[in-house]
Amino acid sequence: MSETPAVIAIVGRPNVGKSTLFNRLVGRHTAIVENIPGVTRDRNYGLASFRGFRFLAIDTGGFEPISEEGLLQQMRQQAQVAVEEADAVIFLTSIQDGLNPGDEEIYRYLSRHKKPIFVAANKTDHPSHDTQIAEFYQLGVEHVYGVSAAHTRGLEDLLEAIHERVPLDYTDPEAGTRVRVALIGKPNAGKSSLINALLGEERMVVDSQAGTTRDPVDSLCRHEGKEYLLVDTAGIRRKGRVTQKIETYSIVSALKTMERSDVVLLIIDATEGVTEQVLRIGGYALDRKKAIVLVVNKWDLAVQGEIALRNIPRKLEPQRLQDAMTEELRERLEFLGFAPLVFVSAKTGKRITQIFQKVDEAYQQYMRRVSTADLNTVLEMIVRKHPPPAKSGRATKIFYGTQVSASPPTFVMVSNHPEKLNYSYERYFLNQLRYHFGFEGTPLHLIWRGRERKQN
Repeated sequence: MSETPAVIAIVGRPNVGKSTLFNRLVGRHTAIVENIPGVTRDRNYGLASFRGFRFLAIDTGGFEPISEEGLLQQMRQQAQVAVEEADAVIFLTSIQDGLNPGDEEIYRYLSRHKKPIFVAANKTDHPSHDTQIAEFYQLGVEHVYGVSAAHTRGLEDLLEAIHERVPLDYTDPEAGTRVRVALIGKPNAGKSSLINALLGEERMVVDSQAGTTRDPVDSLCRHEGKEYLLVDTAGIRRKGRVTQKIETYSIVSALKTMERSDVVLLIIDATEGVTEQVLRIGGYALDRKKAIVLVVNKWDLAVQGEIALRNIPRKLEPQRLQDAMTEELRERLEFLGFAPLVFVSAKTGKRITQIFQKVDEAYQQYMRRVSTADLNTVLEMIVRKHPPPAKSGRATKIFYGTQVSASPPTFVMVSNHPEKLNYSYERYFLNQLRYHFGFEGTPLHLIWRGRERKQN
């Protein structure tokens, strides 16, 4: 059994079905699929399996050989890097388009890498389409696989051929030990640049146009012997600007990304502060009960005076500016008062490593368990300091409590009148739990429960 998975890159022109094939192999709707050329603009990784064997599939941005400018050129570079990483390549074409000069140039490029190339003619949805495969043999290949990524037709033959030439055996020894970190924020807050800074390489496509990243992309990151799975998400736009179906899907995808994360990094643009979008996004993260770290990016620009906050003067020395910004953030994001705050610059690398420290601390508290004995000792102190509200002149008692789960820490408190324990008292109670136990970086979940009566 190999220690690392075989890597299979899916390469082809825009809109030939690479993301559909990737989703089919990985088994979850990971990449955006839309009939817009170039909609997948970055490398996307996912573990796939075939007859019990697992391998790493890479979905790439559309490969445009003749494009030399803008985002398409960056996509081309990303596809080239994916080919260099791969053990084998699925070169995906489309029978609907037929063989064109772009396909021929891509194949010539791939051939220079001396790696196994498997030419697949996608959208061969019906046996009647098989005759259209013939023209792709003009590439000079021994075999062309007619496949339908949408309907799975021909995929087994393709994977069987890959398996014969590339060992796909793999068992991940690190499975379940990585901290899954989602990066969320409004468009152009610098999330992709931040991942590049954390990884130390330019893997994410970064463009000055707001919303360049439109699909979650996982990146494995190692720091001081620990592993983190970083997930960049498309920026969540204001409702009025989400007009296209593709943008709507990006929001859904970002929310799903939060669901499969342990820690959420809420990225805030230091030049803009807390906007309505940031408030909404923070609410999304809190609703999903995830550990949260507030990351204020573009701090280099804020220090230079490029800020648009009415309550904060433009020209303050850095420490006074940070203090003023902290006060502003804590006031606007009061509901995330438990979340640690770090000021960074992805561009200069300032304080980037502090993010790992904050993630570690938040994750530890997110997974923390408190013994029943310690919890009830603190419970007694909390109630003695501020007794719960009475009901019709009768005392409300909290008999005992226990932690029933972690991620996030969840507590059940048993009372004779749980209905009297209102929001105000619950907030006091949670604040006291934090005062005694810490729990920085993680939300807490409190469940009031009535005492079961003994039956005669």
